[in-house]
Amino acid sequence: MARDFTDLMNQLKDQKIDQFEVGPDEFQAFQKAYMAFDTRKRVIGQAHKDGKLIYRYDHDTGDQS
Repeated sequence: MARDFTDLMNQLKDQKIDQFEVGPDEFQAFQKAYMAFDTRKRVIGQAHKDGKLIYRYDHDTGDQS
C-alpha cells in the first residue's frame, strides 16, 4: 500500500516529524502529492545514495502562512 505523502508533508509542516525518506520506487506517488501540496516550495529534498531522497520542511522562510 502506498504511503500518504500528503499526510507526511503536513506532519513536516506541523513539526510533528523532522523528515521522511522517499525511495526510487515511491517517487512517482510522492511527486503527485508534492505537486498538489499548497506549500510545496518549503518541502526541501536532499538526494542520497541508491536514489533515496530525504525531505524536510523549511520553517525559516519569512511569513509562515
